[in-house]
Amino acid sequence: MSAAQPTAETLSARQRAIPLIAAAMAVSDMPRLNAALNQGLDAGLSVSEAKEILVQLYAYTGFPRSLNALGELMRVVEARKQRGIQDAPGREPSRVIATGDELLAVGKANQTRIAGAPVQGPLFEFAPVINEYLQAHLFGAIFERDNLDWQSRELATVGALAATPGVEPQLRSHMAASMRVGLSASQLRQLIQELAEQGASDAAQRAREALDAAQKGGESIRVTQGIAK
Repeated sequence: MSAAQPTAETLSARQRAIPLIAAAMAVSDMPRLNAALNQGLDAGLSVSEAKEILVQLYAYTGFPRSLNALGELMRVVEARKQRGIQDAPGREPSRVIATGDELLAVGKANQTRIAGAPVQGPLFEFAPVINEYLQAHLFGAIFERDNLDWQSRELATVGALAATPGVEPQLRSHMAASMRVGLSASQLRQLIQELAEQGASDAAQRAREALDAAQKGGESIRVTQGIAK
């Protein structure tokens, strides 16, 4: 299980690129994605980490956008090679991911830690299988892959959700989750500023409102599915 990293006051150059990559992917803005991927790789993001961001986000933006974004990353890496730039390849996960009931248990533990409490509510009673999928796949199979830390995963999720209209409850939830894994409010405000400076003003406004809401009372990840506490 990933541990929360120490809280800092500013994002690193590598971290600043992650929500920009995610926001561009979420709206299929390939020119902006190309620029954000180059920015991230220039800042020290490994090819493996960039791939991991785009793979994870299929759970939030869908397989088509993930596949298209991975294709763009492939083109970016090749173009950089042609210019003589050798990006760090990064690494694969260092441990074997559990399967079956063990994976479900690990995912439930990860979900509870990120949410701050066990995830439950009317929606999950109505459709319990969706929470099984969240636990086994998203918080299990994906979040157990330790070649990308949890802070980076939440920065990516927030960036993608901020760029997506109509998912404000989920965005509020992941703003709170970002702070639970060790990101500070000042770092999240910097994320908002980065979005605004890159021309994603609507995404920045949604992120600003979500951070304000998360700071006021703390959102649970159970809101991720639109069920308020």
